[in-house]
Order: sequence, then structure tokens, then C-alpha cells
Amino acid sequence: MELKDNQAALILEVDEDGGVSVNVASGDQDGPAGAICQAIAVKLMQDEAFQEEIMAMIEVDDGGQEQ
Repeated sequence: MELKDNQAALILEVDEDGGVSVNVASGDQDGPAGAICQAIAVKLMQDEAFQEEIMAMIEVDDGGQEQ
């Protein structure tokens, strides 16, 4: 997928242990869309309460599988 300069995307990866990694793809890393995605990525990785809220919303079990 090729992103335009005004587009950005979060790329989430969940490993076998349920660990989540976050990457940002953007047509323009310094543009508004890239900056917003970067801010969301930082919050997702550093804000434990936010992580718990997200996981509760999708009800992920201990094996990393959605229920």
C-alpha cells in the first residue's frame, strides 16, 4: 500500500506472547497525519491505562486471541 503525503497508518503486530509492537507508516512523517499517528503510537506504547482500556474493548485472552 502506498500512502499519499496526507495519509498515515499505524501498523500493529502481536507476537505469540501477546506483546504488541507499533510502527508508523506515513507519506510525510513531518506532516499532520504522520504526527497524529506518531502521537497515538507513543500513547499506545507508554500509557498502561490506555493499553488496558484497548485490550478490554477487544477482550483479548492470555494467548493473544480475540474472544
